[in-house]
Amino acid sequence: MAYAASGLNSAGGQSKAGTAPQMWTYTTTDAIADVNTSGYFNGAASLLKVSDIIFCYTSSGGTAAMSIVWVNSNNGSTVDVTDGTTVAATDSD
Repeated sequence: MAYAASGLNSAGGQSKAGTAPQMWTYTTTDAIADVNTSGYFNGAASLLKVSDIIFCYTSSGGTAAMSIVWVNSNNGSTVDVTDGTTVAATDSD
């Protein structure tokens, strides 16, 4: 699949961002391996800046996961994010 603008939402006080990294959430049915591919977020190149943090909620193949990536580079047209860190969740009750 491809990036969908409807899945990207700002989180926190974006209006106060200045030079600090902004936080975003992104929800998709794509796998994190697709999401962290260079160019996936090109449609958001005007929004995302280097060091911005994106909490990615993926549900590829019916398996839900949450990973944290950040914008590694953005030249104004091509956005590349890090591979990401998967957040493990347990629910033992």
